[in-house]
Amino acid sequence: MNLKEATQRAAQLREEINRHNHQYYALNQPIISDFEYDILLQDLIAIEKKYPSLQVSDSPTQRVGSDITEAFVQVAHKYPMMSLGNTYSVEELREFDNRVRKTLDSEPEYVCELKFDGTAIGLTYIDGILHQAVTRGDGERGDDVTLNVRTIKSIPLQLQGKDYPREFEIRGEIFMPFAAFERLNSEREKNDEQPFANPRNAAAGSLKLLDSKEVAFRGLDCFFYHLLGENLPFETHYDSLKYAQQWGFQVSEYYKKCTNIDEIFDYIHHWEDARKTLPYATDGVVIKVNSYAQQRRLGMTAKSPRWATAFKFKAEQAVTELLSVDFQVGRTGAITPVANLQAVQLAGTTVKRASLHNADQIALLDIRLHDKVLVEKGGEIIPKVVGVDIVQRPPNSEPFSYITHCPECGAELKRDEGEAKHYCPNDAHCPPQILGKIEHFISRKAMNITAGEATVELLFNKGLIKNAADLYKLKKEDLQYFDKWGEKSAENLVKSIAESVKIPFAKVLYALGIRYVGETTAKKIADALLSIDALANATEAQLLAVDEVGERIAKSVMAYFADESNRQLVEALRQAGVQMVAEAKEQLSDALSGKTFVITGSLSRPRDDFKALIEQHGGTVNSAVSPNTHYLLAGDKGGSKLQKAEKLGVKIIGEDEFMRMF
Repeated sequence: MNLKEATQRAAQLREEINRHNHQYYALNQPIISDFEYDILLQDLIAIEKKYPSLQVSDSPTQRVGSDITEAFVQVAHKYPMMSLGNTYSVEELREFDNRVRKTLDSEPEYVCELKFDGTAIGLTYIDGILHQAVTRGDGERGDDVTLNVRTIKSIPLQLQGKDYPREFEIRGEIFMPFAAFERLNSEREKNDEQPFANPRNAAAGSLKLLDSKEVAFRGLDCFFYHLLGENLPFETHYDSLKYAQQWGFQVSEYYKKCTNIDEIFDYIHHWEDARKTLPYATDGVVIKVNSYAQQRRLGMTAKSPRWATAFKFKAEQAVTELLSVDFQVGRTGAITPVANLQAVQLAGTTVKRASLHNADQIALLDIRLHDKVLVEKGGEIIPKVVGVDIVQRPPNSEPFSYITHCPECGAELKRDEGEAKHYCPNDAHCPPQILGKIEHFISRKAMNITAGEATVELLFNKGLIKNAADLYKLKKEDLQYFDKWGEKSAENLVKSIAESVKIPFAKVLYALGIRYVGETTAKKIADALLSIDALANATEAQLLAVDEVGERIAKSVMAYFADESNRQLVEALRQAGVQMVAEAKEQLSDALSGKTFVITGSLSRPRDDFKALIEQHGGTVNSAVSPNTHYLLAGDKGGSKLQKAEKLGVKIIGEDEFMRMF
């Protein structure tokens, strides 16, 4: 490869790696495996090493990908939060050991630890009290997520003992155990929400939620593995972990001192299989030089420490036969194809079923019945079909024909332009959709009625309910004679249903299960239109004027209220006493009436405080800058919104000017 070819290839690699960084860190939606990503990065490193003139300051080889979001205040790391070099190769691990030994004038001792598959966090403690929690961000600055981190039970808010430094930072990995992950995805699937691909994505997404109460519900956990600070009371990494445990930090019990490379390999080989018995995801082993003095001698590169590296486990795959395909019908009628497989052992569990996603994925892989298919566990938990062994394909096989009618009610399936999935339009009479809508209606984020799927199915099968409004007709006498139901159980359910009439209108709107109207959108619509009657009679233009409502959502809302059965359901709920009008907001003045604001950057107070002030004085807050925006309230690090406001000529104001407006 000559210089011209190298220049072109380096530019292509930077663009591709940056795109994957955005998918991985900002969107929590990786589209390639860690192994594939590392190959791209190693290719770029090799080119820049061969042609140093091609190294640029913003190359992915010189920085850590960013998970910063403008919804949080960004703060600078006191100690840069670097990433580790990765390897999948035994030979490269030997090279790491050789480099360490050549640099040092004494024998190194190593500490091996499991590499947890979560999201990195840095916690600062002052006088034994948790002061601040910051995400990795871009390595130099991260998001302040202290309120969310306080909800994680394994993170101490106050330390034990008295021998800890006055101020120090401890790094760790926030992760989601398999049990919590499965519970969360089960709930999301019931609500026809996109399930998380793996526990790492779920942990990262949960940590960035704006509602700390919801974070607490997610069941996050944390292991700690690295201390930083002035005058720390130890000389080795191994001792630092012992001290951290004494102070109340959760440190994995599986770390081990190793005196040579063979002991490191023994540790790796043991955990390649043993990790499958753990209740959380691990994706490798981290190897660190134990002595702090030796760490200082080895130093850092621009991106990572020279005294540590990570050995990554390859994703486990298996080949098995595709026996048949089932089609599941979700709450909104979305059709999901599921592969039934010849049972096969994969990552410590027996796999019999795997996701096929949608018709496009089946066509892309050209999957056919009785093919030998390659199955992989994404993030060690969700089985998915990732390939087909064409060589072993039966000679009489035929292309797979995707269903054209609903497997539950027989209605002809539809597929909207731009949508990946087919769906059944017969929402009023398709049994899984009816049940799904009622289950969604009673869910915790909606009407919060204390009943489970089994209860809803029992009531539906007994003919006691045909829709959500029928719940409000139930009496204790209707329930207490069911098998395993006593008077108290029946009384509790009826009481919970009665209590639900106090649920605010925004949650009621979400509970209706209108296609594409999620929890956040429902709140935006409720705040803008204030009542179910105003919404039912809104024009498309009125709906499009609501923040975050686009053409797809507007058309879905109008289609919902155009259906007479839906209008009857809403009226029945109204008659039952369910809230159909938003609570009046406290109005302090009309100083900002008719003015539209967008908020960006780091401000002195949480953004919700400024949003509340704007609304209390008659203004409106939108999430994106547009030609209709009157003011951009900007703090430090305004980012893309600031650039767009400057380009559109939107007036940019700071906190002082904003406060003077009213």
